[in-house]
Amino acid sequence: MRVIAVLNQKGGSGKTTIATHLARAFQLEGRDVLLVDSDPQGSARDWAAVREDQPVTVVGIDRPTIGRDLKNVAHQEFVVIDGAPQAADLAVSAIKAADFVLIPVQPSPYDIWATAELVDLVKQRIEVTDGALQAAFVVSRAIKGTRIGAEVVEALNGYELPVLESRITQRVSYPGTAAAGTTVLDSDPKGDAAAEVRALAAEIAQKLI
Repeated sequence: MRVIAVLNQKGGSGKTTIATHLARAFQLEGRDVLLVDSDPQGSARDWAAVREDQPVTVVGIDRPTIGRDLKNVAHQEFVVIDGAPQAADLAVSAIKAADFVLIPVQPSPYDIWATAELVDLVKQRIEVTDGALQAAFVVSRAIKGTRIGAEVVEALNGYELPVLESRITQRVSYPGTAAAGTTVLDSDPKGDAAAEVRALAAEIAQKLI
């Protein structure tokens, strides 16, 4: 079982969008996947409930016992955790349960500064596990045709965690598919949005092999 925690304690980073799309991308590759919603607001669970024939299995674990509970309920090849914003105890629990922490960051100075506390928690866990935990940033909700993405990467490099090559751009298709309980991988599998999600999933999977 490989556990990927999608975490950012600042709201609006695209965390749930990325978590739901990653889970579906892995599933479409033939992998057995569980999506864990650790946010008490239950956004991922709401997303799943919209669709009657929802192919992604979603469970809620919104208590700081994620690692223990996963051992009891999860037997899948991949587990994707949609982390809770503004909840340090849940973030710590998700980090402890994870093999890989993905930190989505919007291309904004405020969002970059807001990751500092989470990065400290992740680095502490990396040190405790002698590097067994992997972590990386992904630029989320980037606006195509702007140079700010490169500036964000330069700023994030100061945190001494890798920044993935993949990007998730700002597209109306993401909230549009969320409202239907589906993903861009289902609505337009040959589109640019689906391609960037598959690229992100492939880059993470490569690091977990």
